Amino acid sequence: MSQYERLLLITHLALRHSPAIDHAAALAKASGAKLHIMALIPSLKLLSLLEEGDREPVRERYLQDHRDWLKDQVRKFHGRGIEVTTQLAWADDMEQDILEHVRELQPNVLIKEIQHDASLKRAFFTPLDWHLLRHCPIPVYLVGGVRHALPRKVVAAVDTTAGDSENKELNDHIVQQASSLAQQCDAELHLLYAYDISQDYLEQLGGGLKLSELTNWRRKKLEKSFLELAGRYGVPADRRHFVLGHPVTALSEFANKHQVDVIVMGRVQDQGLVKLLGSTTEHILYQVPCSVMAV
Repeated sequence: MSQYERLLLITHLALRHSPAIDHAAALAKASGAKLHIMALIPSLKLLSLLEEGDREPVRERYLQDHRDWLKDQVRKFHGRGIEVTTQLAWADDMEQDILEHVRELQPNVLIKEIQHDASLKRAFFTPLDWHLLRHCPIPVYLVGGVRHALPRKVVAAVDTTAGDSENKELNDHIVQQASSLAQQCDAELHLLYAYDISQDYLEQLGGGLKLSELTNWRRKKLEKSFLELAGRYGVPADRRHFVLGHPVTALSEFANKHQVDVIVMGRVQDQGLVKLLGSTTEHILYQVPCSVMAV
């Protein structure tokens, strides 16, 4: 039985050719879930430049273009046997409006195309996708890459460094979500842990441990925890990947090499400098050639 009952796709007329639409439709078809398409329209700043009498006709034509496009989507998806509903609204505060619709509709997954902002802009303004990763109460499926609309290879990216109960619970949640997605899409499920030894090395400077000794000791300990996690969920040996390297770089290289469709990762409510600069999951969005589901 599917774990997805309702999917929420956030889109816009300018994204009419977005791969997120195909991904949402394919996942709805495979899981039997209802699909709700929410077209949020940012306020038209150009209206203020028009004469007052011209503003309403321009605004109405803009809305009608969206209505016509949404009708076409409904007709197309109904022809594929997908139950779909649509909604159109102006958005004064995109983040808050999306979160409000999530609270009202209670979908299982929020689907949206990755918003590729320039790195300089990200340095001064927090991207919308980062806000959603930090505050959305449900899994966020951010679509990137165009390999397959329906995933064929799903990777659960876990972190077994910390042994506390909160981290274990998050790892379990990641694997469960990845497993559910893989089952509904008839995709391969892989488990991956990328461990950056440099962090431990920096913390241990002056402690008398050489890098080689530290690497060997930590690797055995962490690999044991990783294999135990993989064993609990029945992940085959050839789909367990324990790699050394910075998580962002390692995941990007793995996704490229193995043609990954979706990486399922965890999100934590980081504070301080980490929150300011963005977490691993947030930076992954701009590095990997695939989609990211954050739970």
